[in-house]
Amino acid sequence: MSPVKFRPLLACLAAATALVAVAGAAPASAANTFRFAFQGDLKSLDPYTLKETFTIAAHGAVYESLVTRDKDLKLVPGLAESWETPEPTRYRFKLRKNVKFHDGTPFTADDVIFSAERVRAPGSNFQTNVPADATFVKVDDHTVDMVLKNPNPIALYQFGGWYIMSKAWAEKHDATKPTPVAASAPSYAALHENGTGPFTITEHQPGVRTVFKKFDGYWGKVESNLDEAIFTTISNDATRVAALLSGEVDWVDPVPLQDQSRVSSSANAVVVNAPELRTIYLGMDQSSDELRGSNVKGKNPFKDPRVREAFFRAIDEDAIVKRVMRGQATPAALLIAPPLFPLAGEFKRPAYDPNKAKALLTEAGYPNGFEVPLDCPNDRYVNDEAICQAVTSMLARVGVKVNLIAQPKAKYFAKILKPAFDTSFYMLGWTPSSMDSHNILFEIAGCRNDKSSPRGTTNLGNYCNPKVDALADKIERETDQEARNLLIKQAYETVMGDWGYIPLHQQALAWGVSKKVKLVPRADNQMMLFWVSKEP
Repeated sequence: MSPVKFRPLLACLAAATALVAVAGAAPASAANTFRFAFQGDLKSLDPYTLKETFTIAAHGAVYESLVTRDKDLKLVPGLAESWETPEPTRYRFKLRKNVKFHDGTPFTADDVIFSAERVRAPGSNFQTNVPADATFVKVDDHTVDMVLKNPNPIALYQFGGWYIMSKAWAEKHDATKPTPVAASAPSYAALHENGTGPFTITEHQPGVRTVFKKFDGYWGKVESNLDEAIFTTISNDATRVAALLSGEVDWVDPVPLQDQSRVSSSANAVVVNAPELRTIYLGMDQSSDELRGSNVKGKNPFKDPRVREAFFRAIDEDAIVKRVMRGQATPAALLIAPPLFPLAGEFKRPAYDPNKAKALLTEAGYPNGFEVPLDCPNDRYVNDEAICQAVTSMLARVGVKVNLIAQPKAKYFAKILKPAFDTSFYMLGWTPSSMDSHNILFEIAGCRNDKSSPRGTTNLGNYCNPKVDALADKIERETDQEARNLLIKQAYETVMGDWGYIPLHQQALAWGVSKKVKLVPRADNQMMLFWVSKEP
């Protein structure tokens, strides 16, 4: 099989969810071990610790949500076999019966109510996956109502990443509170799991190795013939590719762009390229009185929109796509991928203009630029450190000295996701778990001034415009799709007018897959073990 060539995201979104079969499925009785490797690690097993795609997908093999998404990212029943809305502000979920957690405890409504409280508790990175105003009410052991204060047409859209935990297990092991990503010591839930999913975890060495085993007591049918899956972290690109080509592992992510042709022409593996919905972007600290790590003392240059615009215009994203990403990315004007917003085509990315950038910096009072640190992962996104190096070089041309701090994702996220959000300038990638703009406008662009609200959970630089917040609240309640799209457009225009963020691009999914394997490359880049089969 030849690799799927990358095409513009809008043109080939459907291809991203197509089944990739590089071999016929093996007989169900075959004993199969699937070995997979990622450039980053799987640090915590607590499903509320880190909202990061690979981690969410790994947790999805062992935990399940009430409502999930299928291969085409459409909402389908999960632990809730059905649901209805008897009134605009009430959802009623009929829970599956005869479902058991891996420790044998029956799944009931009590677990849903417990999980709804735990996921919204301090320390959770998934607080926005359940509406903040939702109250969960037990009707009976297998019926739960979610009551809202206002109608919310997208209330269920985030549920796919909200996994249900066992109340009894959490209480038994003193794990009723979520494990913060920056926790200095792991909790019991960070090192152990007890889900209802088709796989259990029998061994977990954070940052090294995690072993998944088929759960014989699973309630549903699984499209997989795997008996075991073993995950290892292989951070070095050359080592990861060598392991794939030698057959030591069956799946790797990502395959470095420079190695893709070599992998594709090999006897053992192929490269699966498909469009991805993740947007890579840069954010800036816009709230601190003094910019940390800068030579500017007593003030914060990023509070000035002219400085933010200068940074935007100093970055040549077309050059990044061409030289760093080798054409396997699509320049972004917005923080959302075009297929997820019908009016995205009406927005154009501001032009690269270093001369204007210099003039803006001079006008803002920084004719010689200034120094600023840039926090960047080096094992999370495709060519992440190389992108940050390119940004560093481009900003140097307009007089800005960027001190690049590139770290493995475990250290990176622990730093930038601290309660104080310890970063001045940072790179992040985001796929809205709801597949909807409200997620971005609420979580990324929402003011985080009110500590009691989950608004702005991932707004690390605290960009803040009350107009965006007001629009986001209207968008959350608006049921007329045309009117809703216009509100979303207005919100994005506001963020762009403020130069609140610097969207870079949507990257391409770049998996290396053994020719003995068939799997599903979903457009959210989640590799789900229950859709993987392997020829023995």
